[in-house]
Amino acid sequence: MVARLLYRDGLMLVLDKPAGFAVHRGPKGGESLEDHFGALRFGLPRAPALAHRLDRDTSGCLVLGRHRKALESLGKLFKNGKIGKTYWALVQGGPAENEGRIDMPLGKRDDSRGWWMKPDPQGQPAVTTWRVLGRAEGKAWLALEPLTGRTHQLRVHCAEQGWPIVGDAIYGGAPRDGGLRLQLLSREIVVPLYKNRDPVRVTAPVPAHMRDGLAACGWIDNDPPVETLRLQAG
Repeated sequence: MVARLLYRDGLMLVLDKPAGFAVHRGPKGGESLEDHFGALRFGLPRAPALAHRLDRDTSGCLVLGRHRKALESLGKLFKNGKIGKTYWALVQGGPAENEGRIDMPLGKRDDSRGWWMKPDPQGQPAVTTWRVLGRAEGKAWLALEPLTGRTHQLRVHCAEQGWPIVGDAIYGGAPRDGGLRLQLLSREIVVPLYKNRDPVRVTAPVPAHMRDGLAACGWIDNDPPVETLRLQAG
């Protein structure tokens, strides 16, 4: 857990979440990241806690609050849309335009499907902006910015536009046993946590399972070595 830290200060931590790992224990139990937060106390009496969520299959920046007051502050920032979030995704096909905005309310698909979502005019507002960063081989590399924080928002929005995220077995029709992980990365998060300081900006490295697909679309690996990205603010 300590080796996956991207940022640490007195109020929050940012963790490079691995794909395929739930952030908290679900109704069926099983191991989760929360089970290991005790390793991230760094001298505080209690372990940090989740300030937001990422899907099991999504990798990248995950924010933790180090104590109750920090969690309250972070919770308000997330709730009020003050935290900037940029995701990178590799999608099938891709949009004809180079940028755009999706405004599509979402609701639960049905009670038997847990957190699976669907477009619902009577559902909760859900807005995503997107920009094409590259194209190749019938796929596109997108930068996605969710302006709201609905469950599976980016996955549903992309699928409903006709360009599902590669590896999405729920909304994109990818085979569940195909061995291809979801190509979705929480690439950057910007947190205006301190009044008299610039927002904290943290970038996650591109995971191994996304590197070839993004490179085919024109991504050039200019990231610092992973060891340098870790603890970006010491």
